Amino acid sequence: METEILSFFEVLSRVVAAFVVLLLMTRIMGKKQVSQLTYFNYITGITIGAVAASITIDTSIDMVDAFVSLIGWSVLTILVSFINLKSPKARIILDGEPTIVIKDGKILEKALKGERLNMDDLSMLLREQSIFSMQEVNYAVLEPNGQLSVLKKVDSQSVSKKDITYVKPLYIPTEIIVDGKIVPHNLSKLSLNQSWLETQLQQFGVCLQDVFYAEIQSDGTLYIDKRQDNQSPPR
Repeated sequence: METEILSFFEVLSRVVAAFVVLLLMTRIMGKKQVSQLTYFNYITGITIGAVAASITIDTSIDMVDAFVSLIGWSVLTILVSFINLKSPKARIILDGEPTIVIKDGKILEKALKGERLNMDDLSMLLREQSIFSMQEVNYAVLEPNGQLSVLKKVDSQSVSKKDITYVKPLYIPTEIIVDGKIVPHNLSKLSLNQSWLETQLQQFGVCLQDVFYAEIQSDGTLYIDKRQDNQSPPR
């Protein structure tokens, strides 16, 4: 019984100590660490949290060693943040830099490959910005933290209700060519077929082999992005 009580108070003391140290360290590391602005912040945040959890649960871990580890991780994180603040070159190496993935309404395929993104990933990131059609996008920038910043085309930006003339849409904007391949399931859902698609492409003066991405718009027109646009993916 006495051993159990001692064990209980040991765990309790570890919890309190870890909580206080963790609170102090997060205050010292600042809001950037808490908001996890970069992948590095995300990883170090998880690691520091895991170390703190180990301290409270595993009583076989020496308290001194555990808190040295916790404080060490925090100090190294602060040091890296200080280096980032003082050195732009170090900032690029440690945090990375934004990458333009759509420029002037054109998808930059090389940039997507460089960031290991596919069209499904890009579409998902756009939908998180309440953008359901690629045609609405003028510029899209993938930030170092993995979020997508989007500048819409002027005619796709918000307008007031009095400026809107309601027209019932024919379709929900839908991908019908992705990575140069037709998406037959989407065509079928829209009661369309490959012959219709090939006819539409001919009207644009392109063949299927030339198309990297295409989607049908709400009014029935096509948005087409050709393969290998002659634009280098600036960073």
